Formats: sequence, structure tokens, C-alpha cells
Amino acid sequence: MSYLQDLIAFFEDSGIADSIRENDILFPTIESVHVIAICLVIGSILVLDLRLLGFASTNRPVGRLSRAVLPVTWGAFAIAVSSGFLLFISNATKYLANGYFDAKLVLICAAGLNMIVFHAISAKDLPQWEKQKSPPLRARIAGALSILLWIAVVACGRWIGFTMQVL
Repeated sequence: MSYLQDLIAFFEDSGIADSIRENDILFPTIESVHVIAICLVIGSILVLDLRLLGFASTNRPVGRLSRAVLPVTWGAFAIAVSSGFLLFISNATKYLANGYFDAKLVLICAAGLNMIVFHAISAKDLPQWEKQKSPPLRARIAGALSILLWIAVVACGRWIGFTMQVL
């Protein structure tokens, strides 16, 4: 555990973290980039999830829609993770003590697990059902669960800002 604490202290005490904490413009700029990236991540995922639920883009095969949307999702996710990491190191100790931050990380992992399970199970026979207006129940469940998890991620993200005790 000491190694993890040393690593957190290393990042939190870095010049980059100091700059983010001390500069009046840097933190809100990074936070704005983070929020826009999260909007792109969730918006692009929502397009696919609504298709899985049979509510939107029902005239497009799921695989084709996925190939069109996922590059945006992954690019925005990389930006969100990078900007989130910069925000985190600015006050790592306080973020780690915030239950909403912990919940946000767990929910992001759960959303990732949901995606992995979907691809391992439901998408295995994608060519058989991808053109159907209403995909199989297991695909619809994955889409609904994804939406709920990402809504919870956003809610926790907002609560972090309202519950952080920063000096």
C-alpha cells in the first residue's frame, strides 16, 4: 500500500499538478475539455445503445453503426481519461477520499465489463440479428444497462464537484 501512496504523492506533488491547482484558468479549461469529451463518449455510446434497444437507427445494421460510431467513442474516451487524470493529480488525495469519485470509477469499470460481456456473448451471432429492428433480449439488456451505467457515471461526476473539500 505504501507504493500506491508514494505514487499518488509523486503525481500530486508534481509541477504539473501544482500548475493545475495554482492557475486560475488551467483547471477549468481541463475540466471543460473533460466534460466535452465525456459528452462525446456518452453521446456516441447512446447512439448504439438506442439502436440495440430498437428505438433509433433501426434501418441501419448494428455492425455498420458500431463501426461508424466507435472511433469517435474511443477517441473521446482517450481525451476524457487524459483530462480526467490531469484533474485527478491536482488533488489526488482528496479525490480518493471522495466516495462519488470511487463510485464513478467503479461504474466506468462496470460499463466496460458490460461492453466486454456484450461483445463476448451477444455480438457473437451479430450477423444473424443485426438487421432486425428489435435485437434479441440480451442485446437490449446490454443497451439498457449501458445507458443506466453512463447516466450514473455522469451523476457521480457532478456530485464529485459538489462534495470535494478543497483547501
